[in-house]
Amino acid sequence: MAVTTLEGLSDAQKQELVASLSAIVVGTAGAEVSAESLSAVATASGNSLSGAWASVFASAVTKAGSIDKYCLAPGGGGGGGGGDGGDAAADAAPVVEEEEVEEAPAASDMFGGGDGDGGDY
Repeated sequence: MAVTTLEGLSDAQKQELVASLSAIVVGTAGAEVSAESLSAVATASGNSLSGAWASVFASAVTKAGSIDKYCLAPGGGGGGGGGDGGDAAADAAPVVEEEEVEEAPAASDMFGGGDGDGGDY
């Protein structure tokens, strides 16, 4: 879900969003990610950030070593490349090997009978 406005978010969701975006801004700028720097970025963007949220996010980024751990690398994913067209032999259906099925050992009577005459019952 793309967030285009903060109006539909709860107070906690707004705080979390502002804190995470502030952490990205500070972290990618190469500055020290601290509660104070996160609050400064939030204020500069016209938002407010509680000290508790700023501390939580600053601590998480500091323990991780950098904000990069939380940001996905651009472009990852997608299918493999096409191919060069190949030749007719490569276009042939692959040979499917059949699995060898092991047969289960013959069942035996758990009471040691096995002669099939009904035994004790």
